[in-house]
Amino acid sequence: MDFPVTFHIFGQTILAHPLFEAVGMFLGMRFYFYLKRKSKEKLSFNTSAAVLIGATAGALIGSKLIGNLESPYALFENFSIKKFWSNNTIVGGLAFGLLGVELAKKIVGHKESTGDLIVFPLMFAIIIGRVGCFLTGIYEETYGVPTNSIFGMHLGDQYLRHPVALYEIGFLIVLWIGLQYIQTWKKYPPGFLFQVFMLSYFTFRFFLDFIKPRVEIVGNLGTIQIVCISVIIYYIYIIKNTRSLYLKYSR
Repeated sequence: MDFPVTFHIFGQTILAHPLFEAVGMFLGMRFYFYLKRKSKEKLSFNTSAAVLIGATAGALIGSKLIGNLESPYALFENFSIKKFWSNNTIVGGLAFGLLGVELAKKIVGHKESTGDLIVFPLMFAIIIGRVGCFLTGIYEETYGVPTNSIFGMHLGDQYLRHPVALYEIGFLIVLWIGLQYIQTWKKYPPGFLFQVFMLSYFTFRFFLDFIKPRVEIVGNLGTIQIVCISVIIYYIYIIKNTRSLYLKYSR
């Protein structure tokens, strides 16, 4: 296979990453609306609209902000709108999307968790997007560092590199199976699936980024890893409190 994989659409050459990312978001949203129609839990129009707007706005801002802060020195030395807009990361999108949703829920006065329904569509979208990351090789900053391990692959240069996109796909498939198992439980707190997903994914990404090129910001940690630590601490606290309240009121 030659990297990067490109597609010719309407006379334009398009990298695999943005194409698969767009397809992933579209199919993920269709999957979400399918599950929403089947769900017994119905949200009001105002709540649904507020959550969707909050999630979208937060994810857009966060993905760009954290994506650019991965290399803050390069950003401020040679700033351009085009460069700022082209840098993004799912870690920032998830973290700030969460903030956007929580803010939107406060505005409309909705206190219940709304996250469980989005978990599998979100994972589905990420998996499709990561296929695009893999097919793009080293031509966007979604590749791994050189390695001599048996997992090393040529991704467009002379080095064998960790195929981190494939690692992430494998992790998400295993996590999907685990979350499906949790769904078979007779009782679990509302929002628990989403909480387990976020804690698991950000923990995975914290360790994965050690084998990805990064600018070290604090110690040997990059910007994404610092965000991951913040989200991990938050969800450990949330899951602990959620479990305590659920046990208290389910007796």
